Amino acid sequence: MTPSVPAGGGPAPEPPTVVVHADAGVLARAAAARLITALVDAQAARGETSIVLTGGGIGVALLRAVRASPAVDAVDWARVDVWWGDERFVPADSPDRNDQQAREALLAHVPVDPTRVFPMGHLAGAGGGVAEPETAAAAYAETLAARAVAGSAVPAFDVLLLGLGPETHVASIFPDSPAAVATGTVTAVRDCPKPPPTRVTLTFPALRAAREVWVVVAGEEKAEAVANALTPGADPVAFPAAGAVGRERTLWLVDRAAASRL
Repeated sequence: MTPSVPAGGGPAPEPPTVVVHADAGVLARAAAARLITALVDAQAARGETSIVLTGGGIGVALLRAVRASPAVDAVDWARVDVWWGDERFVPADSPDRNDQQAREALLAHVPVDPTRVFPMGHLAGAGGGVAEPETAAAAYAETLAARAVAGSAVPAFDVLLLGLGPETHVASIFPDSPAAVATGTVTAVRDCPKPPPTRVTLTFPALRAAREVWVVVAGEEKAEAVANALTPGADPVAFPAAGAVGRERTLWLVDRAAASRL
């Protein structure tokens, strides 16, 4: 079982490191190479590893780049725990779900252990599910705790991947939303300003349990959000990406367009 830490515990994090790549394609390939190395290193150190996936265009492109990498088989995929940072609360077979996109991009093409892949709950439909996002959030919090060591609320994820919204949202934590001040590890999101309006997300205490948080961003339309989130002293409630920090390291992996206002 992956070693764990109390959610939100530990010393003050180090300032983020920003790595700029030429364009979105180079960014996806470079981040994929970095991710494979991180997973291999974690397995060498601890025998297994855990990752939290994100959706979005660049997040899915990164997973496709992992799949295409000559080094993809360097990872022992059977010893990887796979989690998600947030999910759209829609039926299980919806192409809008982050877990479906991740399976198509990578997970269906590598020998992951199905018992170590942990999708968030989905809206009741042909594939089962639950009626309310609060039920899905509570169930995911229980699953996280079950994979953590005693006294910890979540596993100590080795790498937690995040995208960035134009208003600086990460996962499904939007500015000035209840999720931005939630104290549990997982919460339901209603009335989300970006469709679909109902979601489930990890909270800041869960994100901050990760050893490393990587915010992966491409495109000039995200440049202002990058600059706002990386402003020293930025308020995580107003600019949620500012609150996404790892216990050991926080990386912002961006292309030149996204970095253009730094």
